[in-house]
Amino acid sequence: MDRYCSPDSASSSNAYWLLLQVLSLIPFWHYLLLAAFIFFSFLYNFLELHCLEDLFSGFSGSPVVLSYNTSSQIYEAVVSKCKVLHGRYFATPWLCSPHLQTIFLNYFGRPPPLKYTRQLFRTADGGTIALDWLSSSNVSGGAPHVDDAASEVESIPIVVVIPGLTSDSSSQYVKHLAYYTAKRGWKVVICNHRGFGGVSITSNFSYNAGWTDDVRTVVNYLHKETSKAPLFVIGTSIGANILVKYLGEDGENIPVAGAVAVCSPWDLLIGDRYISRGHVQKLYNKALAFGLQDYAKLHRSHFSRNANWEGIEKSLSIRDFDDHATCIVGKYESVDTYYRRCSSSIYVQSVSVPLLCISALDDPICTTEAIPWDECKANKNIVLATVKHGGHLAFFEGITASHLWYICRLLHPSL
Repeated sequence: MDRYCSPDSASSSNAYWLLLQVLSLIPFWHYLLLAAFIFFSFLYNFLELHCLEDLFSGFSGSPVVLSYNTSSQIYEAVVSKCKVLHGRYFATPWLCSPHLQTIFLNYFGRPPPLKYTRQLFRTADGGTIALDWLSSSNVSGGAPHVDDAASEVESIPIVVVIPGLTSDSSSQYVKHLAYYTAKRGWKVVICNHRGFGGVSITSNFSYNAGWTDDVRTVVNYLHKETSKAPLFVIGTSIGANILVKYLGEDGENIPVAGAVAVCSPWDLLIGDRYISRGHVQKLYNKALAFGLQDYAKLHRSHFSRNANWEGIEKSLSIRDFDDHATCIVGKYESVDTYYRRCSSSIYVQSVSVPLLCISALDDPICTTEAIPWDECKANKNIVLATVKHGGHLAFFEGITASHLWYICRLLHPSL
């Protein structure tokens, strides 16, 4: 009996040998096919591709979902009449991933050619802001200037653009936005953050995600100089956070006719956790941190004097940079304190001018977890438009990816 219960090593070896022989009978290309399937499945999930979803939906795109107060005046007066916001957004087929969209925008955005007119604006504390202007006469195919009366020219709307974290007037998406706004016949001015646009930091203060004094000062200046011209403000990414915070801080006492916030992070604490959590998000975190380091290196004398330069050089994340630079320069007790005080979500309820907020639900940098859905719905002045895809500030559409949906379709529905 013991003889039958004891393991038979010879029989075991024969079994493995038979298994290998069977596996060897399977054609090699089958293994290649299996490996390709596993690799594609990994890549599909890692890059958050949606090409199969697009295929199965017949490439019909996704609807624009609007969230607003039922008694919203901005919805009744403007949004309800805007066909684009009641249509669908279809992402460029070969950019069927939020990461492909975002990366393509930063490296291959292909903005139309344009040339700004620069104005250096000095603030009360000695700071310098580069204001880069663009009008219809500076772009090809732009709307002609009105020559009938000087008063009509003076009444041309002005759009102030607040760029993102490490962006300025030379950024590709900013150029897209400036070009198509100017082509509509409006004037555009890019309000570059301190130290951006090739301008030195000339005071002891550099900008941060909650610094609203500069945009407030510029808007008040423009209103004083061009009182007949309606003023609109567009903020992108961190610029959108600054915009919403500014609108909430000033309430009704503000010379702004309307505003648009694109891909706002809303809650900086939630955003910090999100961008430090996922594998892909960590790559964005490092990339943005390196961009902030490059910014600091351009102004080394300022940061060496007012911040922890050794810590800045070792920063591997946005939080690290904020700890060693932003919080010290801005005099915040801690990074979390800075994030809490500067998050725009707590100011949403106080916004008193028409505000359109645009976000992509697959934004790889600004998570939907931070969107203040209920607060936006509670405010009669806000309409929140979300689309399923689009990445961060990209929203490429068309087979050639020559257009950014939120820019071209809203400003030029005929394109």
